[in-house]
Formats: sequence, C-alpha cells, structure tokens
Amino acid sequence: MIKALALLFCVLSFSCLAQEDSIQSPNNQNETVVDSVKPHSIRTALILSAALPGAGQVYNHLAMPKGKRKAAWKVPLIYAGLGGATYFLISNHQTQKSLKNEYTLRLDGLTGDEKWSSYDNQGILQLYEQHIRWRDLSIVGVALVYLLQVTDAGVEAHFVNFDVSPDLTLSIDPVLLNKRSVGIGLTLKIK
Repeated sequence: MIKALALLFCVLSFSCLAQEDSIQSPNNQNETVVDSVKPHSIRTALILSAALPGAGQVYNHLAMPKGKRKAAWKVPLIYAGLGGATYFLISNHQTQKSLKNEYTLRLDGLTGDEKWSSYDNQGILQLYEQHIRWRDLSIVGVALVYLLQVTDAGVEAHFVNFDVSPDLTLSIDPVLLNKRSVGIGLTLKIK
C-alpha cells in the first residue's frame, strides 16, 4: 500500500512539472525558446482528489505561480477531518455491537460486560439506538469531508490561472435615467 502511494506521488510529481517547449521559427534565429506551461486540467485535479484525498490540492498547488501557492496547507485538514470522522464511526460501531451483544446475553439470562451492568434492558436499548444514530452521522461526516475536498480541488483548479490585475475596476456612479429618474450605475472595466 505504501509502495503504491509512493509510486502514485512520483508519477503525479512528474506529470505536474512537465513543460512543453514552443517551436522556434526558422526566420527568427535570434529569439530564445520560450517555455510554455501545459494548461491546468480541472478534470485531473478532480480525479486525483477522488482517487487519493488531498492529491488534487497538491496538483493545484504545484501548478500555481510561486507567489500564489496556497493549496497544500489544506491536505492536513482533509486528513484530520477524515480521520476524526472515521474514528467516531469505528468507535460508535464497536459500542453499538457491544451493546447488542450485551442485550442478547441478557435475554438469554447470562451476564455480559461489567461496564453495562448499571443499565437495565431499556437503557441498553436506548444506548444502542443512540450509538447507531451517531454511527450513521459519522458515515455522513466522512462522506461530506470527502465530497468537500473533491469539490475544493475542482474549484481551486478553476482559479489556478485566474488573473486579478490592477486594470480591473468596478465603479458605482450616479446615473440620470430618462432625464427624470436618478439611479445607480455599476461599471466593470477590464483593461
């Protein structure tokens, strides 16, 4: 498993850093060859994030210009969310199995685990149902964290080449409409 993850990271790192060289025309002998970066693939970011949580964020991080790299810090948060939700899922599942076993032993007239001895049969059933609800909510939590990180990778991939330059302006000005009505004009200027 660890070898497969290491191989996946190696393949991803080579594919993320690949560049294409532009072809130099024979007429312009004095010009230097300019490297052009491959266009950033949103689909690749989504697939990587779906296959391995956090991989889409790393892919986006590597594709961003040096001053704007901000996607890799999300990876520990993703694994903390998935780990926490999985911990509660496993814990609640084991507790509800223990409660179910305790209840069936009591119905057979046997004594079960001592940690449940202070509860009567009705209390055991209520705890059992409560832990089943918590387990189900934990499953929803794992799914939400997973879907959120896939969505985040897709949204971040859209903004890899997003340019906010000083030439973009938004102005709000008063406007006279029909020479009688006063209004507000919203103007967006691009370059």
